[in-house]
Amino acid sequence: MTVTPVQAIPDIHIGRVYDQRDPECDIHYETFGRLADFFGRNTPPHRHYCFFQVHLLQRGSIRLNLDGQVYGGDAPLLIFTPPTIPHSFYSEEDTDGHVLTVRQEVVRNWYRAMPGQWPDSLLREPAFFEMSSLPADCAADFTALVDSVELLRREFERDAKGHSALLLALGQAAFIHLSRLLLAHEPVAAQKPERSEDLRLFLNFCDLVEAHFRDHLTLTEYAGRLSVTEARLNDICRRMANLPSKEVVHERLLQEARRLLRFSAVPVSEIGYQLGFADPAYFSRFFTKRTGLPPSQFRLAGQS
Repeated sequence: MTVTPVQAIPDIHIGRVYDQRDPECDIHYETFGRLADFFGRNTPPHRHYCFFQVHLLQRGSIRLNLDGQVYGGDAPLLIFTPPTIPHSFYSEEDTDGHVLTVRQEVVRNWYRAMPGQWPDSLLREPAFFEMSSLPADCAADFTALVDSVELLRREFERDAKGHSALLLALGQAAFIHLSRLLLAHEPVAAQKPERSEDLRLFLNFCDLVEAHFRDHLTLTEYAGRLSVTEARLNDICRRMANLPSKEVVHERLLQEARRLLRFSAVPVSEIGYQLGFADPAYFSRFFTKRTGLPPSQFRLAGQS
């Protein structure tokens, strides 16, 4: 008997697939309408394995499958999709609004700066709700969220001094208002789908990578902390992110290296040490192999 292999749900990296202006940007903005015109109004199942995504629809309607749960509603409405959560949707031609896509480590840094403010589970669960379903006292935060994203949209289209810092500040403001809305929105427990064991393990692996990518743990150590075999961890990562488990770790290291090279004046050799490389030459080979540029040239290219 021939066994058909399980196909990975496509991972869409917005900066690389849709917008080439800055393929590695931490915060990306686009209108829902333009994205729907590009990807289609009937968008098949996909995921964004290292990005959070927020949809703020201001007109039209949508039918959505979010992590196995089917929703439908009319704007104004909000969709919150954590990294890796599969989703697909169908929207009418007039449906439009804002779509904010933010790299997961950026969001986690914002929340680490606010210890004790939010429950640990807040960023793990997807959400869909219409504005009309929220308590009346949430209206101000919904309006402030839309206003923050609108300001971010204007800044995203500019190239002025302080651009990156302002995008991060506006993004954090948007996520604070979003978090208040998520806390106020209590989904019905009976409607909450069961999270698959593989997805749960993958999310836990991503959390471990976030906490330990500088420690250069072996895959055996990661698998041991998750109480699974290394082979199963690798299989899960290939199906969830279309990457082997080792590359999930390496992608996180590479992203941190890019950020430090772009936005800090730390010497290249010191960046290697900060990322847990015992030898600056090994860090340089690691970076060059994956980007095509030595770290020093990558830094210079980002300054031009």
